[in-house]
Amino acid sequence: MKIARSLQHVLLDPWTMSRVLWTVWVLGAITKLSKEEGPDQASSPSCDPMGVCDGRFRSLKSIPSGLTAAVRSLDLSNNEITYIRNRDLRGCVNLKALKLVSNGINAIEKDSFISLQSLEHLDLSYNLLSNLSSSWFRPLSSLKFLNLLGNLYKSLGETPLFSQLTNLQILKVGSIDRFTELQEKDFAGLTFLEELEIDASNLQRNKLKTLPDASFLPMLHVLRISRNTISTFTKEQLDSFSTLEALEAGSNNFLCSCEFLSFTREQQSLAQILTDWPDNYLCDSPFSVRGQRVKDTRLPASECHQVALVSAVCSVLFLLILLTGVLCHHFHGLWYLKMMWAWLQAKRKPRKAPPRDVCYDAFVSYSEHDSYWVENMMVQELEHFDPPFRLCLHKRDFIPGKWIIDNIIDSIEKSHKTIFVLSENFVKSEWCKYELDFSHFRLFDENNDAAILILLEPIEKKAIPQRFCKLRKIMNTKTYLEWPTDETQQEGFWLNLRTALKS
Repeated sequence: MKIARSLQHVLLDPWTMSRVLWTVWVLGAITKLSKEEGPDQASSPSCDPMGVCDGRFRSLKSIPSGLTAAVRSLDLSNNEITYIRNRDLRGCVNLKALKLVSNGINAIEKDSFISLQSLEHLDLSYNLLSNLSSSWFRPLSSLKFLNLLGNLYKSLGETPLFSQLTNLQILKVGSIDRFTELQEKDFAGLTFLEELEIDASNLQRNKLKTLPDASFLPMLHVLRISRNTISTFTKEQLDSFSTLEALEAGSNNFLCSCEFLSFTREQQSLAQILTDWPDNYLCDSPFSVRGQRVKDTRLPASECHQVALVSAVCSVLFLLILLTGVLCHHFHGLWYLKMMWAWLQAKRKPRKAPPRDVCYDAFVSYSEHDSYWVENMMVQELEHFDPPFRLCLHKRDFIPGKWIIDNIIDSIEKSHKTIFVLSENFVKSEWCKYELDFSHFRLFDENNDAAILILLEPIEKKAIPQRFCKLRKIMNTKTYLEWPTDETQQEGFWLNLRTALKS
């Protein structure tokens, strides 16, 4: 009964009733508020007392508001941030490190980093930045590390992008698929840069075919340029990087030339500098060694010593030509070649000229040194005889401008006989040796009796050159006329000569 009365008293007390209802309403509001605010609190970065804030994998759509000067390091990687506003980081004046890796950032407002003058580490890699602006980096005078790998930009802009980052020590730029242009001016002002990584396997214009110019990067310690289009580099280029300690240049299209292979073999310390040597260094050309490791490739000696080989071949050819010339001179090879050419010319002509074309009684072959005897004695005796004989002399009857061999051939063919005035001068005469001797060659080859030999002075048969072999043979087998020194016998000589011409 007492319990029932007490309960009835409570239920009927208005003041007590109002207090109960207020309590229930407050509890409900708190519960609802906690449900609404719980997810935002869970997605906010967690910060330790040192100001290091970790906001990775929080599904953040934007940079959280309310960031203060207490934040020293902020990591918002692997979220869904697409845009950075100029007010998002305005309060982070003491921020040292900002990591925004693997978001979807496609735009950054002009003055977004204006208050980050203390920032030393900035990582914007693997986002969707299609254009880079120097205005982003201008306030970052303390920046030492900058990573821009894996974005959508194709180049680093028309003007130097990093010229204001005078304290920058580590720079990473490029993209496997998108980055297509690289220029020397892109590294202007980076005098304290110690580590450079360029990812540019899809370069199409201003291709990085060799190491960058060391004069732009005097303090460089580490260079990573794998997956570019580098074809070669030299000892001089490596030495130009006086402070270089590590080079990663594998997975490039190396031209395995003799010079490059020789350089890699001679530099025993190369493995200490090339961090990915030797497995990532493969030959792309020549085709015969494509796919082989540079370290294991050997080219044929003929390919590696082309200059020496060409020089040796040229030297051998020169010696052969010189030897051939000496032999030709010694064995009168040029004379034989001329005679062969003349013989081929003569073979194309009729054996004998038609009778109506024969206009000379004799063609006279003689040395210029014997011209006095021929012109003043033989011509006088024969052409002034009754009936006169008509002689063909090269000095008088050859057609000017016509090839000498053709003149000889035509004169012989238009003459009944050919008179050879033999003397020491004849066998020594260059003219007789190289041109008029064709008359011997043709007449003796036809085995006719049109040749009349006059021995103007005694000649030893040994003095007759070997190339006049048929002349030597005829002198041994055929009668010839000797010019007598006794004047009483000279009339008989002319009589015999006229008789021979009439036969």
